[in-house]
Amino acid sequence: MKKHAALTLLGLFAILFAACAPRALSLPSIPEPATGAAPADLAAPEYRAAPEEQARSAGAVGAADQERLVVQTASLSMVVTDPLAKATAIRRMAEGMGGYVVSSYIYQSTFGEAGLVADSASITVRVPAERLEDALEEIKADAVEVRSENVTGEDVTAAYVDLESRKRNLEAAEAQLMEIMDTATKTQDVLAVYNELVRVRGEIEMVRGQMQYYEESAAFSSISVELIPDVATQPIETGGWQPQGTVKAAVEALIRSLQWLADAAIWLGICGVPLLIVVGLPLGLVVRAARRRRAKAAAGG
Repeated sequence: MKKHAALTLLGLFAILFAACAPRALSLPSIPEPATGAAPADLAAPEYRAAPEEQARSAGAVGAADQERLVVQTASLSMVVTDPLAKATAIRRMAEGMGGYVVSSYIYQSTFGEAGLVADSASITVRVPAERLEDALEEIKADAVEVRSENVTGEDVTAAYVDLESRKRNLEAAEAQLMEIMDTATKTQDVLAVYNELVRVRGEIEMVRGQMQYYEESAAFSSISVELIPDVATQPIETGGWQPQGTVKAAVEALIRSLQWLADAAIWLGICGVPLLIVVGLPLGLVVRAARRRRAKAAAGG
């Protein structure tokens, strides 16, 4: 009985203790950040490319937007009947298409065992790039033989865009130097800024010159032509007979002989006659006097 009463009192005491105990503190819930997202105060700083990287990026984008600049070059080697007339015709063709002559060279060459001398020529012209095919067809129109033909193209778009980006950067630096020049008060500072400004402007002019060279090279294609006379294409036959070559060699030998005889007559007329008069006349008088003496001696004896 006592044991049961003790358990009942213990149970009541536990209930009273639980009711009088302070309630646990409830903490406000903190929302968890979304998966993969960093808190605002821990977010990574925004990346800014350096000016050089920006220029390279702008150059890469500009190369895609820039119209392609392709420098086309053609070279021909062909046999013609008259190299001098053909060189003149090529020059007139280039000028008629709006182009111009870069160089022209005329020289003589010796061909074959007979030593045939004929005129050869080489000429380089520039024509508008869109007329390159027309120019090549016109040049080859009356050729006896086209020995070689080569057409190449070089894409200079990337190099041109790089130069354009460099020019923009240099012009921006020039503008900044001009602002510094306006605010500078010390003579030393003014001279330093002026020297830097001269250097930057020199680089700008150099870049502009390179850009202009690329533009002109892409706008006007180069054509180099080697003109070989038709006589150089004749085969050399060691065991055969070529009447035309023999006749020509005989005519040349006759002309050389007549030239030699004419030269001898000229030398004889100019040098021989005076020598004959100066030397032969006294000698003739001496011989005549000697004959007279012998004749008198024979008559007296």
